[in-house]
Amino acid sequence: MSRKVGIAVAVFAIVALTATTVWAGSPHFVGKTTITRTGNSLTVSGKIAGLGNETQVEVQITVEAQCVNPGGNEPAADNKESFSAAGTFPVQNGKANYTLTVTAVFQPNCSGPMTIEFSNLTVTDVSHGISQFFPGPF
Repeated sequence: MSRKVGIAVAVFAIVALTATTVWAGSPHFVGKTTITRTGNSLTVSGKIAGLGNETQVEVQITVEAQCVNPGGNEPAADNKESFSAAGTFPVQNGKANYTLTVTAVFQPNCSGPMTIEFSNLTVTDVSHGISQFFPGPF
């Protein structure tokens, strides 16, 4: 009788370990991350895979923006800021596509001949604590 119980426990343990391995994900960024600049906005699109049976994932982008004069000189501290955007995206077949847009707004305005330059972009899968970094400039 104890032999049957031992075998049953061993089989249960093997099934439990195998099931955990099958259901566990290994989140990672895949493919090319697309970064598009339009005026004072930066749009970032990409894909995260290895999400297993999750239903959604939270993604955040953070970028530094600064006003730059025509000579390429960097701004004073009050014209240099970090901007961010976040969203929750559905997971289908263990993958999630995301698109986020951030717009830089300065007070006082960064107007001609000054232009906005983006740099130090970080894309973070907040749900899993993984990130990608793109130095720029954009």
